[in-house]
Amino acid sequence: MVDLHTLWPAVGFLAGFCAGGINVVVGAGTLVSFPLLLVAGFPPLTATIANTVGIVPGSASGVVVYRNELRTRRATVALLLPASSAGGVVGALLLLGFPSSVFTAVVPWLVGLGTLLVLLGPSIRRAVAARDMTSGAAPTRQSSTTPFDGPAPAFSGCATTAAGIVGAFVLGIYGGYFSAAQGILLIGFLGIISRLEMQDLNAIKNLTVLGVNVIAAAVFVVVSPSLIDWPLVACIAVGAAFGGGIGGRFAKRLSPAFLRGFVVIVGVGTSLFMLVR
Repeated sequence: MVDLHTLWPAVGFLAGFCAGGINVVVGAGTLVSFPLLLVAGFPPLTATIANTVGIVPGSASGVVVYRNELRTRRATVALLLPASSAGGVVGALLLLGFPSSVFTAVVPWLVGLGTLLVLLGPSIRRAVAARDMTSGAAPTRQSSTTPFDGPAPAFSGCATTAAGIVGAFVLGIYGGYFSAAQGILLIGFLGIISRLEMQDLNAIKNLTVLGVNVIAAAVFVVVSPSLIDWPLVACIAVGAAFGGGIGGRFAKRLSPAFLRGFVVIVGVGTSLFMLVR
């Protein structure tokens, strides 16, 4: 029988490749890469830290794709990115501050939550699209003398603005602690409380998730560099770069429902495996 741990470079590359490719179409690719690392024999804490650090290059590509949408939503980004990044610091410190046994006990439920969010993702997107349809035409543009945000403000008042900032902070904590499916959570939350359209939601989601991953990775490097398996991170990063490009083109030929079902099966299997082992 082949010992997968002896093949860790290939497993790390495959994990990154799957995460990068699936993220292009469905999101939550780390729900596949994380179990692959567990099957290869990596401890849960090592696997999640390597995932968080290694996926950063792949996440950056999504920000580049949506750079035009981000340019018109600079005011919204200025509100949410610092809050989510601060949450990422807290989440990363919580991950490092508690014994690894705590994370091992919690992670099956986090994987289960992420899997549920993948299932609910289409419903969330349909609800946001329906809201956009019923709200009438595209958001009106502000006066040309207000260059900071081109479209109308994302939030309707002080209460929803405060809720958006607090929510981004809380979701940043989740992302810093366990990165899988944080983007789906963010889309669902902002889709409910804001007036952002889906393309703007995707753009802001990509940037805030990247911010959380970068800041969490920085915390890991500064506070506990010994916990980072750098050779594994490098393999994941290279795999994610290829997965986002080559794998993404292949993944787009497949039905999103098929990919989503694959992620759900892997997520459920991982949760059950970690609960009974």
